[in-house]
Amino acid sequence: MKKKGFQRSDRVAEQVRRDLADLIRTELKDPRVGMISLTAVELTPDYAHAKVFYATLNDEHLEEIERGLKRAAGFLRRELGRRIHIHTLPELHFVYDNSIERGASMSLLISQANAVSDLTPED
Repeated sequence: MKKKGFQRSDRVAEQVRRDLADLIRTELKDPRVGMISLTAVELTPDYAHAKVFYATLNDEHLEEIERGLKRAAGFLRRELGRRIHIHTLPELHFVYDNSIERGASMSLLISQANAVSDLTPED
């Protein structure tokens, strides 16, 4: 029986994520973008579109960050094309990833529920 590894699209998506993260860190000069972390990339089967999920610690400036990323999408796509050679270079769509915040709030709720259950007397 053959071991199933990552599919090609998964490897390409991960390469796109790594290269975009490097480009944003080293080449992008837009001060609106600042410090972001790319959490994942989802590619359509034909590689025509890529959803690039990002997180930031500076979520009060989320609108500015989104505008900066949208404005830089063409530049990032062109530079990505110089690094990755695939038959179709995806159009980049940046999406804010709030899973870290959701996870933190869930953890807080669980901690609060545990604290309340510790205070209630057992029968």
